[in-house]
Amino acid sequence: MGKYFGTDGIRGKAGVTLTDETVYKIGKFVGNYYENARIVIGMDTRESSKGFEQDLCKGMCESGAHVYLLGYCSTPCLAYTTMHEKFSCGVMISASHNPYTDNGIKIFANDGFKIRDEVELLIEAYIDDPKGIETRNNGTVTDYKEAVRAYQNWLLERYAMDLQGLKVCVDLCNGSNCYTAKDVLNALNGSFTYINDAPDGTNINNHCGSTHLEMLQETVKKGDFDLGFAFDGDADRVLFTDEDGEIVDGDRIMYFLSKYLKENGLLSNNTLVTTVMSNIGLYKALEKINIDSDITPVGDKNVCDSMVKNGFVIGGEQSGHIIYSGDCFFGDGLKTALLVLKALNYYHCSLKEAASEVQIYPQLLVNERVKDKKIVLNDEEITGKIRQIGDELGNNGRILVRPSGTEPLIRVMVEAENDELCQKYVYEVIDLIKQKGYAE
Repeated sequence: MGKYFGTDGIRGKAGVTLTDETVYKIGKFVGNYYENARIVIGMDTRESSKGFEQDLCKGMCESGAHVYLLGYCSTPCLAYTTMHEKFSCGVMISASHNPYTDNGIKIFANDGFKIRDEVELLIEAYIDDPKGIETRNNGTVTDYKEAVRAYQNWLLERYAMDLQGLKVCVDLCNGSNCYTAKDVLNALNGSFTYINDAPDGTNINNHCGSTHLEMLQETVKKGDFDLGFAFDGDADRVLFTDEDGEIVDGDRIMYFLSKYLKENGLLSNNTLVTTVMSNIGLYKALEKINIDSDITPVGDKNVCDSMVKNGFVIGGEQSGHIIYSGDCFFGDGLKTALLVLKALNYYHCSLKEAASEVQIYPQLLVNERVKDKKIVLNDEEITGKIRQIGDELGNNGRILVRPSGTEPLIRVMVEAENDELCQKYVYEVIDLIKQKGYAE
């Protein structure tokens, strides 16, 4: 990670840590970086997005770039348009699952991947020292909302199915998929009920969507639904509930999709890519159906890197950010939902039945604020305690201790056969950190 760019673009509090001036500079650099630049911009529904769109356009037009505006759309829609129409790059204005007061900038190259680290570093250098770019003022701006329909048609061509009789509740998170999902889902002949589908600039991610599933769960429980699913603010991930309103997380979805792809001869190298945060129950279930796993550090970028390097076709995170490279290498919540619906059709089963094949182990994660993360993780007594716990858990659990990437926190996570063991082992590590004086 650089000074401004994290694992998923630049994010910050709109108008405070992410300012109009910074966004303008990003636009001016990107507009100049590509020769004869054609750039497409999309945005999510938070109230600061429109102003940041104007800032980007100003900077890009001053650099002579030709800018095309998708308006409100999902991040995968922006990535698809960038790739399939060979724009110089695509810029998404979004802070994903963060509250509406935050916003961010994600930049995609025309292969559908996020821009390379070295380009991010050049942008950061220009933000700090904006020199060397001539102001031309000969760029243009074009309304390009019709491209959203091309993305929708692409999905419908690949995932055409008849869902007659299926009743589904969909939480649109008051976000991007309010503008991109309905036309696709409504074309499938099922019965879809939408909640949180009235964005007002301030209600995106507000007690709704994939990070706040309570409303979806209650709606499914009270209604006669077969399942439900919820997107996050920019719709690059999705989580599910079964017909009883019980959460079906990314681990269970990845298992189900890997099994489906394998049975249809589509699981290249017989491998699912996961991160270190996936539950041990997932790996035990994969072993039973002879599917291998490749485990990466946290972050969809790391999952994607492994897939590209090794020729794997599916990977993702417990959070519901799932990549299926049979179509593209960017996460797409709507496409994941369509693939799950297609697999349910194939097996003629309920989501509850599909999810039951993965026995999720109890998990406890505790964050401890510390003075220095490196000192904690290099302490021999603490690392010895972690090894000891790992040995005691054996094949029936695991311990993971890692630093936060953005805060002065040590994250201690234990999975075990019961909640009591999770509690015991997590606090053996936490208490030792406190005893040694490392906690703040």
